[in-house]
Amino acid sequence: MAREQIGLAGVLSAAEDAAPVESLDVVARNLRDRFGARYVSFLFLDIVGQQMVRVSEDADTQRGRHADLIPLAGSIYDQVLRAQHLVQAPDLGEGHGLIVPVTNRGDTIGVLELTLPDVSEEVLEQVEEAAHALAYIILADRRFTDLYHWGQRTTPLTLAAEIQRHLLPSAPCCEAAQFALAGAVVPADSIAGDTYDYTLDADTLHLSVTDAMGHDLEAALLATLLVNASRGVRRTGCDLPEQARRIHQVLCDHGRGSLATGQLLRIALDGGSAQLINAGHPWPLRLRDGTVEEVPLEAHLPFGIPSPAPYRSQNFDLRPGDRLVLYTDGMQEHRAQSVDLAALIRDTASEHPREVVRTLTAAVTAACSGHLQDDATVLCLDWHGPDSSGRHAHAGADQPRCP
Repeated sequence: MAREQIGLAGVLSAAEDAAPVESLDVVARNLRDRFGARYVSFLFLDIVGQQMVRVSEDADTQRGRHADLIPLAGSIYDQVLRAQHLVQAPDLGEGHGLIVPVTNRGDTIGVLELTLPDVSEEVLEQVEEAAHALAYIILADRRFTDLYHWGQRTTPLTLAAEIQRHLLPSAPCCEAAQFALAGAVVPADSIAGDTYDYTLDADTLHLSVTDAMGHDLEAALLATLLVNASRGVRRTGCDLPEQARRIHQVLCDHGRGSLATGQLLRIALDGGSAQLINAGHPWPLRLRDGTVEEVPLEAHLPFGIPSPAPYRSQNFDLRPGDRLVLYTDGMQEHRAQSVDLAALIRDTASEHPREVVRTLTAAVTAACSGHLQDDATVLCLDWHGPDSSGRHAHAGADQPRCP
């Protein structure tokens, strides 16, 4: 790569010419050519958000061999992911260690770690730009290779778990000027049928949380029916009651007597309305002005249970500054009843939704000693409202770099 070809455009141009598995190599060469980088590695955040998986330029690590697994909690990588800004690691006498977040719209893909002989404010800015470019490169290239899926897996997945993972959004976190959201599923030892989903169109944010009856492959297949029915009708532009009716009908027709609970939400980005259908699901929790309360809503019967009453959407009060938390009953299963969800939501009021999700799921996992009897799913939404002036669609935009 020509030394003068710098910045985001140069990195993206080189990545387009390279094989999809060479994303890290492209960025590493760029950093070596421009700044004399002596060491470059990339660390993925694993599926459950508890460990970092190092992928270096060494070919063995990119083939899945000898990868370092590093606990996230309390580490410098945890600091970087939380702050969403470059951190300068302690000087080891071999140069300046840098750790930089690799994030796209709030989705923390991992961190870039490198050593430079010299740094300046301009160099730090350009390294951050290269890490931002790497996020886009990974998002594009992971369509063509399993390398990035491997990087997120620290334990083997069963067939049911594999199906469940592919039913979830490709990014567990999303940010826009009007909102920030994050979701997570902690699977039971024998996979149940939990899913969450979100999408954004020109004027609406769509959210859902669902819990299909059963365990293992049966539950995964039922969840497949449910999620694909929901997405199919949503993409035709039907309203919320029709979306619920079609989901219900698919389970009646093909679910072999099974059922599912769920919540479907649509929020107008202009702040004009927020609508929800609750099909036998736990009520959402809302944090407003320091107080966490359940949002009491009319509950229909679960999907798959014949009922003479049609599904009806209901308006609910959502104001700028609100935090809304949707969850499945696995978050309060028998052994997790000691977890005070409302208190944890209140205690993490200043945190980003992805940290709220991580705190809640970690508490439930700990209460169950790492062995859940039912899937535990949580989806956290921060609603900023339509007045987006001055807001950035990424975390930490106005925070200083960490020393």
